[in-house]
Amino acid sequence: MDDQVKEDKQVTRRSFLKMMGGLSLAGITIGLTGCSNTTTMAEQAGGDGWLPQQYQGRGNWPAQVRGRVPIDPDNPSIVRDDQKCILCGQCMEVCTRVQTVAGHYGMPMADDIICVNCGQCTLWCPTAAITERDDTQKVTQAINDPNKHVIVQTAPATRVALGEEFGLPPGTWVVGQQVAALKRLGFDAVFDTNFTADLTIMEEATELIKRVTGEINAPLPQFTSCSPGWVKFCEYFYPDLLPHMSSCKSPQQMLGAVAKTYYAKVKNIKPENIVSVSIMPCTAKKFEAQRPEMNDSAHYWHKKDIQDVDVVLTTRELARLIKQQKIDLSKLPEENYDPIMGEGTGGAIIFGATGGVMEAAVRSAYFLITKQQPPADLFNLTPVRYLEGVKEAAVEVPGVGTVKVAVCHGLSNARQVLDAVRAGNAPWHFVEFMSCPGGCINGGGQPRSSVPPSDEIRMARINSLYQADAKAPLRASHENSEILAIYEKFLQHPMSELSEELLHTSYTDRGKKINALTS
Repeated sequence: MDDQVKEDKQVTRRSFLKMMGGLSLAGITIGLTGCSNTTTMAEQAGGDGWLPQQYQGRGNWPAQVRGRVPIDPDNPSIVRDDQKCILCGQCMEVCTRVQTVAGHYGMPMADDIICVNCGQCTLWCPTAAITERDDTQKVTQAINDPNKHVIVQTAPATRVALGEEFGLPPGTWVVGQQVAALKRLGFDAVFDTNFTADLTIMEEATELIKRVTGEINAPLPQFTSCSPGWVKFCEYFYPDLLPHMSSCKSPQQMLGAVAKTYYAKVKNIKPENIVSVSIMPCTAKKFEAQRPEMNDSAHYWHKKDIQDVDVVLTTRELARLIKQQKIDLSKLPEENYDPIMGEGTGGAIIFGATGGVMEAAVRSAYFLITKQQPPADLFNLTPVRYLEGVKEAAVEVPGVGTVKVAVCHGLSNARQVLDAVRAGNAPWHFVEFMSCPGGCINGGGQPRSSVPPSDEIRMARINSLYQADAKAPLRASHENSEILAIYEKFLQHPMSELSEELLHTSYTDRGKKINALTS
């Protein structure tokens, strides 16, 4: 064999790439000179791929070096590994364009690196340079302490996403397996945040009725207050509208407060010996739990150093804990939440989807006003469902008339509604705000199934929640027997003096910390 033949037979890097560049394999097209987006949406589990549309074309390296968002070293929600950061600008993209935080304030800043803690940057970062602050070790230490009674609550959105970390399709319903995994991890009691989602609805719907009837002096429209990223955004950029914010705490914080008061009394456990953990889809919940006003259980007992919620873990952190213990989630038998704070309704389940809080509130508000069960169309309030950025609906309530509501998700959409309220052009009585696009199902602590998150993934999770609601034996918050029990035995009635003490809060004007730019 002569030298030329030998050279032709050699597989060099150049010859290999030349050969492969000419192939068109089934379902795959390779472009060697840059990133090519030639596969169809159906062929990609994550949708369009990790680059936003304006960056999809081929480019040279300098064009892709676009900077990054600032992150405070003491940020309780997110951290960045500088060794992984490639300055691609994806965090800046989502923070500036989707959440309208970065780039929407001027200098000087005072004592703050501006962040609403939503964690959307963790979902858009292609190298996982930005992640949630890992608090798993705190939970492990608490579980291993024989003097601590460690309880845990799980948010509705976690049960349609956790399975993705174990190879299951997006939206797979794993609530029973999640409970089983938590019990095997060693938690002393496993509770459902749906319980206090129902409690939130009872308090929030009552507050809305009192605003509409003029019983309390508070402006309309009433804003929801479940999303801590949204709340902090309003505190920064629209502090003049904080009187519109419902005084209700989020379901996470309500459960933390009643766990160390109501539950502690029932079980005869000292509140300082209870460690309250929550599993959330949201990085901002880590910030929320540390807010200084979230310690009303301490005031109830006239003690110090009691925090209502001690540790918040994201869905991703829970997955890591489960994997560390070599637990196979998909093979676990389904188990049930523990009683006292373990019952939830379909209305609570849909809290995890944009529009869900509003729909659940309308169901129970109708009942509280009319003393009649809501009509069938209020159990499928399609105008406020799914992924349109701003949604509106009108509900006829006997004795009140037309109640107008709005829903928005993603903080750029929130600005549209807030600017209308500020200008006096808001026809609504009640507005739901969610920081994250799609709602909690797309929270900053959810599995990174696609980068950036795609609507296909969001809809799979949302549809799973609505299917669970449709199948639930109880679909309205006022039907929850454990909610009726806590009012009968402890709280008395919605917005009672004790309810106000434990379940309601106030907010902070952060506008003075920044020079907010006009929308």
